[in-house]
Amino acid sequence: MGKLKNYIQLHLNIMLFSFTGIFSKAASVRFNQYGLLDWLLWVFAFLMLLNCFVYALAWQRVIKKFPLSTAYANRSVYIIWSQLWAVLIFKEHLSIGNILGMLIVFIGVMVVSSDE
Repeated sequence: MGKLKNYIQLHLNIMLFSFTGIFSKAASVRFNQYGLLDWLLWVFAFLMLLNCFVYALAWQRVIKKFPLSTAYANRSVYIIWSQLWAVLIFKEHLSIGNILGMLIVFIGVMVVSSDE
């Protein structure tokens, strides 16, 4: 059960990092629509930096529980989270290439994690 808990913490941390992309894209959209003086641009930029700070602290705690190769291989799951947010939040469409790429990433993570 402890191993599962560690993996859940690892993937929640990776999901947390994926929010940086959400805040970054939201800031970019605000900048393109309203320019540099838009207050929401600065809110999203602040949230992006705060999220990176929290992620960095959490990442340091989580990677102590895994071999470095396993932790970094699992970090590639970020691609899957970012694609999910792109579809759900920004209404973007996935191509066949996107889906195949996510499948390859998922299989790679499973192969690396199966050694443990």
